Amino acid sequence: MRNDGRPMGPAAWLRWVLAITLAMGALCPPQALAQVPARFYWKTLSDANAVPLIYQSMSGNTNPFDPSHRVTAGANFDATLAMAGYAHTFTLLDRSAMAAVILPMGRISGAVTVAGNSVTQSANGFGDPMLEFTINLLGPRAQKNIPDALRYEPGFSVDLLADLALPVGEYDSSQQLNIGQNRWYGRLGMPVIWQLGPWVPGRRTTLEFLPAVWLFGPNNDYVGQTLKTDPMFQLDAHLTRDFTEHFWGAIDAAWYSGGKASINGVEGKKLDNVGLGLTLGYKINDSLNLTVGYKSTLNDSGPGDLRMDGFMISLVYGWHPLIEGMKRLKSE
Repeated sequence: MRNDGRPMGPAAWLRWVLAITLAMGALCPPQALAQVPARFYWKTLSDANAVPLIYQSMSGNTNPFDPSHRVTAGANFDATLAMAGYAHTFTLLDRSAMAAVILPMGRISGAVTVAGNSVTQSANGFGDPMLEFTINLLGPRAQKNIPDALRYEPGFSVDLLADLALPVGEYDSSQQLNIGQNRWYGRLGMPVIWQLGPWVPGRRTTLEFLPAVWLFGPNNDYVGQTLKTDPMFQLDAHLTRDFTEHFWGAIDAAWYSGGKASINGVEGKKLDNVGLGLTLGYKINDSLNLTVGYKSTLNDSGPGDLRMDGFMISLVYGWHPLIEGMKRLKSE
């Protein structure tokens, strides 16, 4: 049965399951504005897979490859990021879980003006790979088969999230601007999904939150000095809505607080900034999703305020062995 009471035929069942399997939308690295897109933590059928290809263009007064968003007053940075990754869903202790990895790469350039003198730096290559693990704590149990997927509704669900970056990206200790960060860092969070209204493709609405804290290890070779960063608190919020069965949109907001940096004991300014954005998603077919988004910081007019604008395009290819088998049987 559909949520509206009408019977669902076998073909509609297949389309429904495929929609759920690919509902993760797009993988987006936490480095970029420290924010993942709406609907990323929607649950899918266990043993689903996804491979994203992401392009981002960003500018501002902070290095977008550095999730601590350390502000450099009087600076202007421009970055082009390309990212590729892999995500896999599975069942752990009868709860939905996901493991993902993403590798950023690209180019960044920047100019800093101090006392009338302008210094320009640039870097290119691979960034720090990011590992992510999530498991559902509150909400429906894992979707182990098609009947589970057909019955699934998120209701009110809460996950546990853990991210860890591996400090193996390109790094030059002779300059401040780098793609790799030469230090360990990660995030702990609790993604929340709140279903509003019926769970029917074309009518789905959610309110989503992600409170999280970023933790940073020291960089003991930051231009011959030691860079330390206080924990940074992050709160993301998304209001999402289906426009059609294949097309959806979201209003995105983010708040960053903390993250005060010190270089050889000389402290900088902590963050207290708000970001706002829009996301549009489109399901091209049963295996391919397109997402387009734009994000920008607000209250960023002061020299020590975080200022960043970013545009993102992503394509995500997803598949599931069970679904692929059903499609082959149907075509025979």
